[in-house]
This record gives sequence, C-alpha cells and structure tokens, in this order.
Amino acid sequence: MYDDILVATDGSSGTMETVEHAVSIARDNDAVVHGFYVVDKRQYRAADTDAKETVRQSLEEEGQVALDDVTVRAEEAGLEVSASMEEGIPDKAIVEYAEREGIDLIVMGTHGRTGRHRVSTLGSVTERVTESAPVPVLVVHIE
Repeated sequence: MYDDILVATDGSSGTMETVEHAVSIARDNDAVVHGFYVVDKRQYRAADTDAKETVRQSLEEEGQVALDDVTVRAEEAGLEVSASMEEGIPDKAIVEYAEREGIDLIVMGTHGRTGRHRVSTLGSVTERVTESAPVPVLVVHIE
C-alpha cells in the first residue's frame, strides 16, 4: 500500500514519536523512509543583517542532526532511507516534495518547534499540510 513514506522533522523533542510511527508503517510495507527537514527561510530572513548567516547555519546544523536521527532509526529497522534538507516555507516545501518524489504517505507531529498547537490551530504547519497534501497525512499526537 505504501512504497514511499515522508516523515517531516523539525528536530524538536517530540519528533522521535513521529519517526517511530513512520518507521513502523514503513517496516510493515517494506517502504522507503524519506526524512525531510525544511530550513525555514522566514526565520533567517527576519534576523538582523549581521545575524542572517549565523541563523541560517544554525538551522542547517539542527536539520542535519534531525535527519541523522531519522536515518539511524530507519537503518536500525533495516529500511532504505533517503534524507533531504531544503530551504523554503515548511508546509509548501513538504507538499512539493511529496508531489515530486511520489510519496504515498506523509507522517507529521501535532506540533513541533513553534510550541504546543493542535492540528486545528489556524496557521500550524501540520494543518496546512493536511489541507493541501495530495496524499494521506498521518498526524501523530505528541505529548
């Protein structure tokens, strides 16, 4: 049923719950796990001129750690994994990646780095993805 599963990560503490769900589904379906991190360009563009590059670099480093976590967990489960990082606006980049890569399922958490938001909270990345994704989205409740 699922050949390619996208797990969107922002590196927040609850992300591993999301990764565990994605890995479990991928293992049951012998699917490829696609770890995906978006460097939110709005965050570094909003920084002071002198700090822009530092903020961008920090976000990239956080992204690499998050993607390494996904990669290690998927490989430990014996799964094929692809890890990608892109700059952009998170919800748009996630949907575009899913369309471009032929993703069958997107797995995301209820909230991430920006705080504790329910899926129904207007403006959350998860809500925008669920509204515009061309494929099913599994939303994992993060404690």
